[in-house]
Amino acid sequence: MIISHKHKFIFIKTKKTAGTSIEIALSKICGDNDIISAISPEDEEYRKAFAQRTVQNDRIPFSKLTNRQLLESLYRGKLLRFRNHMSCKTIKSLVSEEVWNSYYKFTFERNPFDKVVSFYYWMGGDKRYNSIYEFLTQYGLSNLECYNKYMINGLLAVDRVYRYENMNSFCDDISEKLGLEEPLRLPPYKAKSHTRKNDDYKAVLDEKSIELIKVCFAREIKLFNYKF
Repeated sequence: MIISHKHKFIFIKTKKTAGTSIEIALSKICGDNDIISAISPEDEEYRKAFAQRTVQNDRIPFSKLTNRQLLESLYRGKLLRFRNHMSCKTIKSLVSEEVWNSYYKFTFERNPFDKVVSFYYWMGGDKRYNSIYEFLTQYGLSNLECYNKYMINGLLAVDRVYRYENMNSFCDDISEKLGLEEPLRLPPYKAKSHTRKNDDYKAVLDEKSIELIKVCFAREIKLFNYKF
């Protein structure tokens, strides 16, 4: 998750949509006052080398906390921070109305069938379960739900939902939108990309898994007209 005051944008990070790679690329154009949430230690090291930046300004000011959050923070002795996969609703509550209304807000979504297969391999499901259907029914799909990350009260809360499938055109589009002097480029390093063994999701999913995904991701499938 990034809030860039320098370029006036808010990046809402979703799951299994190359979000870490995008975040690393965006970190490279950020300024000293921009908010950049933490990622894994391994990815953080790469971001530091590629973008010359790491997690920064992620502490949430006490003035933005509810009384309950403030008491919880004091009781636990831990500062509350901007997190990796914060929803639009949460981010909106933590920034000014001017920032929320004027900054360019964007995120990514991915074909749910492809996303589920990517998640299956990332979690080592092929090594721990007899089938992908067994994995889906025992582990569940709640961790992949991203619809509510970019919706507020049933309405789209971002200016643009880019598609993972059109990643190649994203850099040109966002560079033009933000008026960057040099085009944004994604890092050659692809975070968490080493686990997938089959790039064709159709070859991995059985009929029962397909039907389960259709039910669990019905809203995304309808909104973006995704097909199997």
